Amino acid sequence: MGRRRGARETALQILYELEFNESGPEEVLRRRKAEKPAGAGAGEYAAWLVRGVFGRRSELDDRIQGAARNWRVARMGLVDRNILRLAVYEMLEEKTLVPAIIINEAVEIARRFSGGESAGFVNGVLDAVRRALSGEAGANHTSEKNEHDRSPKPQTPPRPARTPRGGGRRTPSGR
Repeated sequence: MGRRRGARETALQILYELEFNESGPEEVLRRRKAEKPAGAGAGEYAAWLVRGVFGRRSELDDRIQGAARNWRVARMGLVDRNILRLAVYEMLEEKTLVPAIIINEAVEIARRFSGGESAGFVNGVLDAVRRALSGEAGANHTSEKNEHDRSPKPQTPPRPARTPRGGGRRTPSGR
């Protein structure tokens, strides 16, 4: 598993916990780091995802709602909803990855944490979000502050540290 996938999975677990925990992301991130230290880059990327998604849930949910036909965000499973939020946030903020890679990663995480039917659902919703975002040429939704975002957003996401690997090229899925 790649470092970003690990960071995304950690972020998903933290966001899931935050659905039931009123302490807020900083306390959960601090406790999680003490319990299970991640690699520096992966931990920073997971924290960046958690802070960004948590701070912009309303905006992300609006985008998901616009793409999810006949599904209300509030009625989606918690795991699926948070996978969608993570992927939409990355599509908006992670300018170095093409949306297809982000969608593929979200589908793989849905297969692992939610199941086969959820993977198809996540793929369909994220593809609709991708199409909507590509139609927004010139619109700059990322510079607007959401009323729930109390912390400044980092300019660029932290990069997980690369480790040397032998062998050939890796595919977008990390295999």
